[in-house]
Amino acid sequence: MNLTFTKIGVVGAGTMGISVTTDLLLHGIETVLIDVSDQKLIEARDGIIKALRFAPLLLKSALRLSEKDVDEKVMFSTSLNDLTDCDFVVENVTEVWEIKEMVYKQLDVICSPDVCFGMNTSCTSITQAGSLLKNPARLVGVHFMNPVYLKPTVEVIRGFHTSQPTLDALDTLLKQLGKESIIVNDYPGFVSNRISHLFMNEAIYVVQDQVADAEQVDAIFKKCYGHTMGPLETADLIGLDTVMHSIDVLYESYHDSKFRCCPLLKKMVQAGKLGRKSGSGFYHYANS
Repeated sequence: MNLTFTKIGVVGAGTMGISVTTDLLLHGIETVLIDVSDQKLIEARDGIIKALRFAPLLLKSALRLSEKDVDEKVMFSTSLNDLTDCDFVVENVTEVWEIKEMVYKQLDVICSPDVCFGMNTSCTSITQAGSLLKNPARLVGVHFMNPVYLKPTVEVIRGFHTSQPTLDALDTLLKQLGKESIIVNDYPGFVSNRISHLFMNEAIYVVQDQVADAEQVDAIFKKCYGHTMGPLETADLIGLDTVMHSIDVLYESYHDSKFRCCPLLKKMVQAGKLGRKSGSGFYHYANS
């Protein structure tokens, strides 16, 4: 196993793909970023450059990188075939099983048998995804929090077949990124999202029922509980469509009414109010 990783594949150039790639660049790691369209990759490049511009303001140890550095260190591609020489692959595609199924079946053929996959998911079963691979031991869950470069700890999920060498490979990568891991077992939602999505979903019910507005709900969590962000600010940051998909996965997995998605959340997603990435969610955002 490599002592250090020099080239990482990132599949999915949405909010989390941008954030993961930014952190890899800040640690000098070459990256191959994959998405389905050139337009998505153009938007991702702009997002990475923007994130790198702000990183030194938020993290004094962050490298100061330019647009030129991005273009030299990142290959933007629409073909999974460009992952063939990567040391490790982090998958960040949307929480829709049919999409993940298609991606992993292709990765299993394209990538070297000794390359491990980190499934950056909030709810999808690692064991289920591992069943798509000839060797399910090479898949491990890695739940990065956004923005990735500011978060020193990662929730790591061990699937039923995840091997110790795969866990060791991920630990090596995380240490390169200056992070520690907390390893948990595989159940839908794991620890963080099984609990946090209940917070967010119920907070949206509170707004829907006109008990309080978004600012009041978040203020209570920040000022009374000492949270850095309120649940609705967090939902806007993650993306309301992503939150909705994750809650749907939890409901389908447990068939427990506590995970029933709030109608207001569905309505906002249908209206295109997705949070920061669309410029409007529970709050309005300039320059999004």
